[in-house]
Amino acid sequence: MIPQHFIDELLARTDIVEVINARVTLKKQGREYAACCPFHGEKTPSFFVSPAKQFYHCFGCGAHGTAVTFLMEHDNLSFPEAIEELARQAGMEVPSDPGSRERSESHRPLFEVLEAAAEHYAKALRHSPEAVDYLKTRGLTGEIARDYRLGYAEDRWDGLLSSLVPKYEEQHLVDAGLAIRKEGGKVYDRFRGRIMFPIRDNRGRVTGFGGRILGQGEPKYLNSPETPVFHKGNQLYGLFEARRANTRLERLLVVEGYMDVIALAQHGITHAVATLGTATTREHLERLFRVVPRLVFCFDGDAAGRKAAWRALEQALPVMRDGREAAFLFLPEGEDPDSLVRSIGAEGFSRLEAGAQALTDAFLEQLGERFDTTTREGRARLGTEAARLLTAMPEGLLKAQLVNDLARLCGVSPQDFSSRAAETPHPQPDSGRRPSAAGQRPSSRRLTVTPVRLALSLILQDPALAGEIKDWRFLQHSDVAGSGLLAQVIETLENAPNLTTAGLLERWRGSDEGRFLLKLAQWRPPPGDDAAPARMLNDAISRLRALQDEQRATALLDKAAREPLSDAEKSELKALLATRKGAEGGGESGSKPP
Repeated sequence: MIPQHFIDELLARTDIVEVINARVTLKKQGREYAACCPFHGEKTPSFFVSPAKQFYHCFGCGAHGTAVTFLMEHDNLSFPEAIEELARQAGMEVPSDPGSRERSESHRPLFEVLEAAAEHYAKALRHSPEAVDYLKTRGLTGEIARDYRLGYAEDRWDGLLSSLVPKYEEQHLVDAGLAIRKEGGKVYDRFRGRIMFPIRDNRGRVTGFGGRILGQGEPKYLNSPETPVFHKGNQLYGLFEARRANTRLERLLVVEGYMDVIALAQHGITHAVATLGTATTREHLERLFRVVPRLVFCFDGDAAGRKAAWRALEQALPVMRDGREAAFLFLPEGEDPDSLVRSIGAEGFSRLEAGAQALTDAFLEQLGERFDTTTREGRARLGTEAARLLTAMPEGLLKAQLVNDLARLCGVSPQDFSSRAAETPHPQPDSGRRPSAAGQRPSSRRLTVTPVRLALSLILQDPALAGEIKDWRFLQHSDVAGSGLLAQVIETLENAPNLTTAGLLERWRGSDEGRFLLKLAQWRPPPGDDAAPARMLNDAISRLRALQDEQRATALLDKAAREPLSDAEKSELKALLATRKGAEGGGESGSKPP
């Protein structure tokens, strides 16, 4: 966690034009700068950078955001890495948040005990002839076992516990997922009789383990449980090792299991990673695409493999912007990467990988297999399903080509297919997690203008305008949609009046409200005198006050029809009705409303 005040100051010192111009040649156009968008292919510039807002937006593909977002999307950086890069350019040092330090300190014992466990398992492997023989039968050498820190959990209930306790607290082993506490309080080892695969984060720290049973038993593979430092849904086995082994990674091979990663590395194919027994998620893909521009998914050639490939394809479409590639390598029946690379060697396997089927070809082929394209009804069903999937795909040349191909397949024009796709409801994310801001693309639909949206867009255009609003706290209690967010924005600027548009947007990064604000930040006010935005904002706030009063008066009248009002409520209702009557009378006489 990086302190908010530091992010605010960093963005105030950052010139987004300098940041982007160092990577994309910008040309001044009026008050803004323009270029051909770096996120999709185009010949006419539709990518604009506003120095006033410290914000960029592409009218072609919808890419938009702050300097932080640009570095995350263009340079494939994580949020902390983007902040560190901007801080380096500004000559600032990134401080650590006190809460982050506390969390780091609370996690330190877990990392220490996990590291100690990895050392214990590695030592136990060297002293287990049975485990060593098993790895040899799989064609693995001592060097590969060392590089991936393979180990062995003895087939004992307290093999790890007896080694690490009392040097490490028993509870820390439980919290790290290494031991299990029974209801009676007794603790025993979670992993027993298994080949151990340490799972490391991008800093090389052990965060958890995968264990394969040695011999017969269930489950065949056992992973660490969810812990404060291990989250199965976004972990990738082998990513740290792949980055360490390849100074310039250009692609990653996504396989299904630990042994596939290890076997491929044994044969010199060191760019493989695996999900931890879970289906590939959008979060996995975003993380991988920050590292490389091309992914190759490797699946068995049977029905189960095809089904897994389709699930991966569905997750990939929403993140497939121009410049990213994905392909599918289907293995022969009965083969997995481990067995195949041993039979055909690294060169043979690399040739197969180079010939992997492009995602778009796999998409069209599998749709053709799922629906009967010889009938109009079948083609219509195919088009409906394809349109549903394409609604989540970023705009760009890749999507345009898919639309043309699908239109031909369905027997309609690209325009008709696009119209159908635009009417299709947007699919929801695959999990309860909010999608990351990086890679988000706005809907092509325009937002209708409401007083709240108008007020927010004006403030995002010029945050200093918020300081001129005197009566706004009624918004905190208003039932008008969006009033609460507007109140939060005004209050934020009251407490931090020097915030830029970019700084304001970063306060809501990754939230639904943040995505709504990003949409509004793209609004361009009509040309006019400098006082027009202030008048428009004042009118919007006045309209919201009138709506609030109208709602309150209606509520009191409804209550009066059911039960007597208190004296205070009667006085309030009388004042509200007088205000309403005055406004109506003033409107008839042509005077301005209050």
